[in-house]
Amino acid sequence: MAKASLELTIQFQVPTDGLPSREFFRKVAAEALAAGEVAEVTLRIVDEEEGRTLNRDYREKDYATNVLTFTFDDDMPVIEGLPLIGDIVMCAPVVAKEAAEQGKTLEAHYAHLLVHGMLHLQGFDHLEDEEAEEMETLETQLLGALGFADPYAGEKDGAIDD
Repeated sequence: MAKASLELTIQFQVPTDGLPSREFFRKVAAEALAAGEVAEVTLRIVDEEEGRTLNRDYREKDYATNVLTFTFDDDMPVIEGLPLIGDIVMCAPVVAKEAAEQGKTLEAHYAHLLVHGMLHLQGFDHLEDEEAEEMETLETQLLGALGFADPYAGEKDGAIDD
């Protein structure tokens, strides 16, 4: 199998104290990219105000959410040989609050959300039960490969809201 190729730009709109390192985010994103896939992704870690604005403007939901994924153009067909291009936005205060509520480490929750976002960029979704089961199974496998526990092992409280 061909190796995946990821160009990841990381932007912090919030102070980085207590956040996982750039190397951590690169490792997680690379693990979530399918073999042979080529991607150019911007990961942006934001505050509650920016998270709320983006969620309101793009999803018509007036609250900050944990992760948002934006593909370059949802309406364009996938063209063989061209990279996946997209943005993943994570809201630091929401991620921290959820991690605490769920009894997870901050790294475990960031890893889960980044894997989730990377899968969305690759066309996975969870609107239908069958799709959700496939996506959750893949998330669990990828997180296991990174040394993290199954994020769905307990109840579904604090589920990803996208």
